[in-house]
Amino acid sequence: MGHMTYEQSKSVAFKLIIVLAIITVIEVLIALVGKGYIGGIHAPVWAMAIAMIALSLYKAYKIVYEFMHLGHEVPGMLKSVLLPVLLLVWAIIAFFWEGNDWNVRRTQIDNFNKKEIGSNAPNTFDIKQWEEEPFV
Repeated sequence: MGHMTYEQSKSVAFKLIIVLAIITVIEVLIALVGKGYIGGIHAPVWAMAIAMIALSLYKAYKIVYEFMHLGHEVPGMLKSVLLPVLLLVWAIIAFFWEGNDWNVRRTQIDNFNKKEIGSNAPNTFDIKQWEEEPFV
């Protein structure tokens, strides 16, 4: 927006704010209709997730492109900002993956301990037992 006059940049910003507001309203309507609060329709969770993620990514792109002025930067500057963002997204996915694995293993151990409580065996999980009889 640096090459525009004040009135032109105001106009571009106002149009972008209107577009972002419309997309936000669409996201809210997708959530309400998909969960059955409006019209009694229940959409599949995966379809709602894809629509919400796509709309959110588009909003993020527009915000970064116009309000953070990255659309008008040289490619080197753009890459130096976007690479850490991609690494952050990768880290979030990795943390969720690892957390899910911990949850699965904790559930296996809890189920094993519940099964053992009914017998005369101790109600804790012994590491030697793990080596002899893995859960996998």
